[in-house]
Amino acid sequence: MSEKRGFDEVAREALITLLENFWVLREQDPESYQIIRDRENALKDYVLDKLGYHLIVHRYFAKLEKIPAVPEAWMGIEQFQHPRDYALLCCVLAYLESITGYEQFLLSDLCSEVKALYPGELALDWRNYEHRKSLVRVLQLVTELKMLTVVDGELVTFGRNESTEVLYEVSVVSRYFMRSYPKDFFQFNTKEEILAAETFEGEDELLGARRRYRIYRQLLLSPSMHRSNAEDADFLYLRNYRARLQEDLERHTGLQLELYRNTALLIAPEPKFALTLFPNQKGISDIALQFGSVLRQQLNEGQCSTDFLGRVALTPLQFEQTVRHCKELYSYGWSKEFREGLIKHTADELLVFLMDWTFAQSSDEGDLIYFQPALGRLSGDYPQDYKSKQHTKADSDDGEWIREEND
Repeated sequence: MSEKRGFDEVAREALITLLENFWVLREQDPESYQIIRDRENALKDYVLDKLGYHLIVHRYFAKLEKIPAVPEAWMGIEQFQHPRDYALLCCVLAYLESITGYEQFLLSDLCSEVKALYPGELALDWRNYEHRKSLVRVLQLVTELKMLTVVDGELVTFGRNESTEVLYEVSVVSRYFMRSYPKDFFQFNTKEEILAAETFEGEDELLGARRRYRIYRQLLLSPSMHRSNAEDADFLYLRNYRARLQEDLERHTGLQLELYRNTALLIAPEPKFALTLFPNQKGISDIALQFGSVLRQQLNEGQCSTDFLGRVALTPLQFEQTVRHCKELYSYGWSKEFREGLIKHTADELLVFLMDWTFAQSSDEGDLIYFQPALGRLSGDYPQDYKSKQHTKADSDDGEWIREEND
């Protein structure tokens, strides 16, 4: 039985591990699993109090049930490319529920069951290449999560030939992929109803627990948090309790809170392998930094302006022109893909990347792209010696769109 401990540096690292991973499997990472188990009480108390989350510590795994404050596009499954992939995932999970732990089954059996369960208006046809590729993506995901183990055969060949056979073995953790809901799932009509039901009612609600959960979830799960209107109550809470939040978050996560007039975000004082950080090692990350520099220069020169929320609005054409200008200045250090590729390709890749990091969002009508103030927090250029040698790695410096002081 684990000894009850306080929230120490080891618990801090365990919390980061839980936040960064879907789950921690004892068989795959026994050291992390044991640390979480040893600090179970301290971790449970903290995540329940600050985020309204439940920590599950099973004898086979540990899992933090992470529920977002606001659903965002980047929270989808990165490997999935079509809504059909998500529908197939649900069908596969339903099939696995009927199988006991460590039982084996054939891919052909799963295909038959999934085809019968599939809810789409158009039936699945395993002779269709796109349908097979969707199932391949789903099975690759559940295999990566160790819900299934390949005993014999190769899944990749199923993408080329529907008659391919693969033998799988089910892991006991497959039953714990889906989290439990506070009431029958079919009683919910919208995703908003699901999110609203995830926080506690009663006395905690009167004490502002729902707002605390929302703010902690937004800060810890999203790259940045933006003011939504002039009277944003969450930002008022951040200003009023900034010192307390800074101290609490730094103590329990090692991350530092930065609060501006329109933006709040957590930063890592130094890079950590366990964290998903911006900027990263991708070439498009360097271009994002350089784009921030060019956009800030355009602001200083009066070529564009910010609205009352600190955002810069550009039309898709203006955005592409700004990317073109960015290429003229920095492309000698870009990878071959972007250096020789079409501007439209680079602009499309950059916009997806910026949206994933919450630095940009499209208007509802799609005629404008809003660039958030958080993008102004970072900018990039090549050092002089890199410029002369035409290296590819960008350097970054701190800043904002305009000289906006910390609140």
